Order: sequence, then C-alpha cells, then structure tokens
Amino acid sequence: MLKEFREFAVRGNVVDLAVGVIIGAAFGNIVSSLVGDVFMPVIGAVTGGLDFSNYFIPLSKSVTAENLADAKKQGAVLAYGSFITIAINFIIVAAVLFLVVRTLNAMRRAESGKPPAAPNRSEVLLTEIRDILAAGAPVAAKPATPPAAPPTPPA
Repeated sequence: MLKEFREFAVRGNVVDLAVGVIIGAAFGNIVSSLVGDVFMPVIGAVTGGLDFSNYFIPLSKSVTAENLADAKKQGAVLAYGSFITIAINFIIVAAVLFLVVRTLNAMRRAESGKPPAAPNRSEVLLTEIRDILAAGAPVAAKPATPPAAPPTPPA
C-alpha cells in the first residue's frame, strides 16, 4: 500500500497540481494585499473616506459597536462591507487570470504559425504510398532490399 501511495504521489500530474495549488495560494495572498492595501483605500478616498470593511448591519439589538470587530463580539451582524471587498478581490483575480490565459494563448498561436519541421524519410514514404493508394493506381511490389547473393559452397 505504501508503494502504491508513493507511485501515486510522484506522478507528474499530482506534483504539477500540488505546485499549482501552492502558487495559487501565494498569488491569492498577493491579490488580497493588492485589494486591501492599494485598491480599497483609493476607493475609500474617492468615496469620501469610507471604509468598506466596517460596513455592517446589526442583526441583534445588543450590537451597539461602531466597528465590525467589536460588533461581531457583541452579536450577529451582516458584514456586507467584507463581501464587497471580497467581490472586488474576486473580480481582480479573474481579470488577472484572464489576461494571463489570453497571453499564453496568443503565444501558442504565434508559435503554431511557424512552418512545420521537414518530414523525415518514413513520413515522406508513407505520404507517397497514401497518394498512390488514393489515386487508385496499382502498387507494384518492390523488394525493400536487393536479394542477397546465394552463398558460395565451401571449397
């Protein structure tokens, strides 16, 4: 069982997936910082100093706090400001991923526009055979190598 697990874990796809998840998590942290530390303060400044992270609706009469952290300690709140921040985060991640995929696809299209490599000898012969068969002409059997000379008897 340990051998099976080891074979499974070292397969190329599993390792590639693990690397992708780790890079994705790091990328998520970068985007979260970009949204929280760069974009949201700018949006807050444009909207008159509003801080979306502290927007909430108290769901209990016992909630009297002015900021979200204290309000959550007092009771249930609907933190729609956090949702707005996360939604903006998602839109930025989706836009960046779209641009990355679009760039990779453009690079692949440019690469596929290059002329193909010259066919090897086998491919040329197979193409000739295909063309002869498609034309309906009879194919004459030719030996691949000339027949060998008969062996000479020992003297």
